[in-house]
Parts: sequence; C-alpha cells; structure tokens
Amino acid sequence: MQDYEKELSLKQERVGHLLSGLVPVVEPIIGADNPYHYRNKVHAALGMDRGRIIAGTYEPGTHKIIDGGGNELENESAVKVINDIVKIAAKYHMSIYNEKTGQGFLRRILVRTADGTGQMLVVVVVTDHMFPGKKNFVKTLVGKHPEITSIVININRRTDSMILGDKSEVCYGPGYITDTLLGKKFSISAESFYQINREQAQKLYAKAIEYAGLSKSDRVLDAYCGTGTIGICMSDDAGSVVGVELNSKAVSDAGHNIRKNNASNVKVINADATEYMEKTAAAGKEQFDVVLLDPPREGTTPEFISACGKLKPSRIVYVSCNPETLARDLKLFAEEGYSAVKACPVDMFCFTEHVETVCLLSNTQ
Repeated sequence: MQDYEKELSLKQERVGHLLSGLVPVVEPIIGADNPYHYRNKVHAALGMDRGRIIAGTYEPGTHKIIDGGGNELENESAVKVINDIVKIAAKYHMSIYNEKTGQGFLRRILVRTADGTGQMLVVVVVTDHMFPGKKNFVKTLVGKHPEITSIVININRRTDSMILGDKSEVCYGPGYITDTLLGKKFSISAESFYQINREQAQKLYAKAIEYAGLSKSDRVLDAYCGTGTIGICMSDDAGSVVGVELNSKAVSDAGHNIRKNNASNVKVINADATEYMEKTAAAGKEQFDVVLLDPPREGTTPEFISACGKLKPSRIVYVSCNPETLARDLKLFAEEGYSAVKACPVDMFCFTEHVETVCLLSNTQ
C-alpha cells in the first residue's frame, strides 16, 4: 500500500502539471480502497510449455504467455475458474491452439464477473463448433464453481489477435450477467463494453454527476455514450438524457439497459455525435443544458469541440482517460468560450500508468 500511495501521488502530480494554467482547481485524486484484484474482466491466452498447459497474459510487446500473469490485479474467483478449466482440459486431453501452426482446439478463456451481484460469465474460445464432451465439460466446471451463472462457447477461426470470433453458443445460463452501478442494473455479455473496475467506476460516475449539477429541468446530451451507463446513472437527477453512439451494437445494448432500469427519460440515438450536435444546433429546436463526453484515449476532435460551441450548453463534463489529450482539448474549448472550472483525477487502473480525470467546463459567453 505504501507503493500505491506513492503511485497516487505521482498521478496527482502528473495531472496537476498537465492542467496547470488551464484548470484553476485540481481536486485530490480519488484512489481505490483496495487496489488489488479489481479487474472484473479476465482474459487468459492458452499455450503449451514442456508438455504442460499454461494460461495467462502476454509478455509486453510479445506473444509469449506469462503463466498466471496479471493475477494480482484480476478477480480472484475468475483466476480460480481459469486454473480449473486448464485442469479439466488436461484431464480430457484437449488440444491447445498453436498460433504459429494454426492447429489446436482450445484457444482462450474469458471470465467476466459482476461484483455487485456475484454473477459470473465464462467464455471458452475454441476453433471448431464441434466440442467433444461439451456436456461433461460444462457439468464438471459448474460442479466446481456453482457461482458460474452462464457459459458461452465462442468459435474463433481467425488468424489475427482478435480474442473473440463472430459466432457464439450459449450452453449454460442466459448468456449474460447483470451488475449494478450506483443502484442501476446493467447486462454484460461477452462482447459488451463495461468498466473493468466497478468500485472506481462508481466513484468516477458519482463525480461526473456532482460536476454536472443537475436539476429536474436539465436536458443532458451524453456523447460517446456507449452502452449508456453514465447517462442512465444520471437519469434520476436530470429531466431527460439523450445518448449518441455510432456503434450499433452498443446502441442495442444501451436500449436493453434503458428498459432494464425503466429509465423512461433516456433515449439513445445511433449517430455520429459531432454530426448530431451540428444538425441539432442548426435546426435550433432543441436546447441542451449539459454535454457529457467520455471519448477514447486519443481525446475528442476539433470538430466536436466546434459543435459544442454551436450547441451552447451551459456546462460540459469531460471524462478523460488521458490527461495529455484533455489538456490539448481544453485549449480548444477555451476558444469556443468554455473555461475549465475544476478537475478531479480518479485512479481506475491501479498499478498502471493510466489515470482518468473528470473536468467541469462552464460557458463564459
């Protein structure tokens, strides 16, 4: 924990340095109560070493598997499941996929856990839809781990580094799990995007909601909304939330999450956020009080920032996963009349170099 406190201090210093002169107040970083075993999505590549099946993460920059690699950060129950699948595979003499030759059957294991409900989804990635002894495999695995609520067999015949293939078969349970964030329920399938650190995600979302300063008359535009998690968590405090997302699969998942939470004041539109904002501003029929954006690591675009200037919300809440691109974007927002008010770092990925930052901007025009 002494090392972790030092890490938090370094991240605070980094964010403060990058945002110096751009943000008048940088609040103390929000760290994790327990920085270990936070990853609720655990992926293990499989290989052979001296006649023994190994499972773990790749050595950085290579495809060499580190047996048991990443265990200090990964969900402990998920790691136990992976270890037992390796034992079952050895017992049943399953062939292990070889990247170089393209031969072998059992390729990867993906385990997703829902810390809020205790549910667990296991995805077994194989190279052929013919799975000899599948019923016994499932029975043995569930017998060892009754906490497993769903098992999916994914067929991946690709020769690239993609983890999952296009076809899946649910062979136990509903094929997904349900987790909770700030009292809201979210379905998680094998392909769904979901924050890998639930404890810290709740703190991040709570800070974003705090910064938004919502009232029941406020209309929120949730750009880059993904599966709608932040917008749905905001919905109780807002008058309405409109999510915009380009990925059609994420839009479908968001619709399911909206229905699951009876969030009748939330809707998600399948569109490019920048184009939607420009068209909305040009039409002049809709007014948004708050724009929330949570872009990828490369940050947002000058076009998006310009569209914000045209839409003229009173407040912008920027959830950034890269303080370097946040600093760059804040300068462009300033040109559109938006000044940063305050920011707060949140440590979502403990024991890594990454740090999230929530930033509030206000319209000064």
